[in-house]
Amino acid sequence: MRKRDLMILFGALAIAVVTAITIFHSSALPTDSWGLSFRQEGAAPIGNAGVDQLKQYDAAYIGDTSQKVLYLTFDVGYENGCTEKILDTLKDHNITAAFFLVGNYLEKNEDLVRRMVEEGHIVGNHTMHHYDMSRLSTREAFAKELQDLEALYTQVTGEQMKKYYRPPQGIYSQENLRMAQELGYKTVFWSLAYVDWNNDDQPTKEAAFAKLLPRTHQGAVVLLHSTSQTNAQILDELLTQWENQGYRFGTLEELFQSL
Repeated sequence: MRKRDLMILFGALAIAVVTAITIFHSSALPTDSWGLSFRQEGAAPIGNAGVDQLKQYDAAYIGDTSQKVLYLTFDVGYENGCTEKILDTLKDHNITAAFFLVGNYLEKNEDLVRRMVEEGHIVGNHTMHHYDMSRLSTREAFAKELQDLEALYTQVTGEQMKKYYRPPQGIYSQENLRMAQELGYKTVFWSLAYVDWNNDDQPTKEAAFAKLLPRTHQGAVVLLHSTSQTNAQILDELLTQWENQGYRFGTLEELFQSL
């Protein structure tokens, strides 16, 4: 083979290698904090990662956008008197939700946890200590955070925990998603939320509705915090408005079946 032909061949190979590397990196998921971009009122937002990127790790942030269905989830870090009212409201509407709990909550609020289970809600894994999981250096450390909470849940309820995981603070990495998947977990992000977690600066009812209602979309995974006094106050009216708009409420099992 002539020198010129060899140069052309090596050049083509180099381009192919660079292209492959570029494709690999563009499909990889970086360590990031989950975020959303809302482009149009009433339309589904764009997440940090796409539906198909997340699906390969048994993760999701939104369901079937052709269906008028919402998936209601709560993050539960501690108890401040709001959860009982939230559970009462859900019972009144015959709606089941998912509650993502941390270890401290399970240890201190056994009766409320048992009530969640008895009333048909899913209790999901928000880790034992609410660490930034992307900073845990080994698979063993990552697994321990989830498995310790599983054991505590079984101790409190006598049941096995359903394997749904929400990363603390929404911080994730490709490796975290892979490790959760290997442990049998499905990772649940969200497509609708608002700043409801700051108890020193709770939004008014009007501000909450102004954030939530225009951004409501088909297939939405809704994240609310159970510590929010505003959420406890508005939940009955919020659920009624969604129901009047024709929405029904699905389970996490249904969410992953729809993908």
